[in-house]
Amino acid sequence: MILLLGGSGLVGREILAQLGDRQLPTRAPFRRQPQRPASASLQIVEDPNWSTTDSLVSLMSEVDTVLCAIGTTIAQAGSEAAFRAVDFEIVDRAAREARRAGVQHFGLVSAVGADAHSKIFYNRVKGEAEASVREQKFYHTIILRPSLLLGDRRNQALRPGEKFAQALSPALSWMMRGAWARYRPIEARCVARAMLNLMLKRSTSTPHEEARSVTILEGQKLFQVAAL
Repeated sequence: MILLLGGSGLVGREILAQLGDRQLPTRAPFRRQPQRPASASLQIVEDPNWSTTDSLVSLMSEVDTVLCAIGTTIAQAGSEAAFRAVDFEIVDRAAREARRAGVQHFGLVSAVGADAHSKIFYNRVKGEAEASVREQKFYHTIILRPSLLLGDRRNQALRPGEKFAQALSPALSWMMRGAWARYRPIEARCVARAMLNLMLKRSTSTPHEEARSVTILEGQKLFQVAAL
């Protein structure tokens, strides 16, 4: 069973759709009932408190893989403290409960520039979340670090500059090569595809074959895995 956290976000929605296309057994919690209906392979859990410890313990039942696409912005959250409560505290709590539940595989959608020692608050919080996940020592840990995410944001407010950057994304992608490739805009569906391609490959190997592996992808490598 795959547990998807953050299924209402841009990347999360794409992961959910692709899991459905592959008819993989999936459980996905939402604070409010989503438009996407449950199906034979998809179990929707409507729980406004799903990110609490008690709810996460219940969600982890019979789960062997957790895919975490949780994320907000400081503007949407309203403050740095509220942002950290989502992008670090929920991720940290989920990773710890997943480890206690015996989950073997954990995938995290992070962000380019993530660094627990960064002077930039956003990058530091993302880096701290990555560090927390890695500390749990899952058999397989996958961390993706996309740059500007492209996709359908009709139900989401664009971050400052994102609308302008999306309009210029073809030119930006052409210009960003070499060391700048890590900052190339990327479609959310490509990030989702890369996550599933990697996770499904890792989940078919046994712990003895590839124990405690950590894969971190950004830039060109992220595009390459998405194209497989």
